[in-house]
Amino acid sequence: MKEFARIFTVLATALVLIAAPARADERETGTVIVEEWVEVPATRFVTPENLGVDLAPAPIDTFGPFRVIDGKHAALVGVTDEASPAAFGAMMAAYPGLQVLRLVEAPGTYDDRANLALGRMIRAAGLETHVPAGGSVRSGAVELVFAGTAWRIDEGAEFAVHAWQDDLGQGASDYAADAPEHHKYLAYYAEMGLDPAQAQAFYAMTNAAPFEAPRWLDASEMRGWLGLEGEADNAPQIAYAAL
Repeated sequence: MKEFARIFTVLATALVLIAAPARADERETGTVIVEEWVEVPATRFVTPENLGVDLAPAPIDTFGPFRVIDGKHAALVGVTDEASPAAFGAMMAAYPGLQVLRLVEAPGTYDDRANLALGRMIRAAGLETHVPAGGSVRSGAVELVFAGTAWRIDEGAEFAVHAWQDDLGQGASDYAADAPEHHKYLAYYAEMGLDPAQAQAFYAMTNAAPFEAPRWLDASEMRGWLGLEGEADNAPQIAYAAL
């Protein structure tokens, strides 16, 4: 009788497990079901105008989207994501003599938060950023250009910028001027060396281009926005909260 009761209990438990909803984000406590929601990171990337361009030579090592070219040079070739900061950290640990990060084919990011963290890591590592002739830096990857301790942009490089959009489908214009959603970008630009006026103007320019219709910039235009030559023109008059 005891053996029968034991078998019945095992079978009953198995039936309960089979009948339980196969959802990782739910758990049942008594008669109350608690749902746990995980925020989906914002995705920002743009396909290139010229497909198939690869200016990075054969690497001696790879770490996620990063290629180690030699003891002093690495290249970014690919989309960054939540794993990219760890990949960058592993690369720097293995090759501490790296001095220059070339942004060769940089479509953007699958995780905006991780991308800004990566930019801060590039700055902390003391790397220069270089976009060579034919290089393409787009969407969220543009933030990584600012991360260099020095910026170099060759003629023939291209850039694409556009308004950001969160996982709820809302963009910069949907938030109040003093919302933290704006401040995280403005604060990042300030950390990377842009003065408040530069940061405000660049941020406004990017958000003036619709999410679905990026604005393409050539090397001279991008250098102007970075303050490397002349003055950026056509700055849209969009006000965001000061830093």
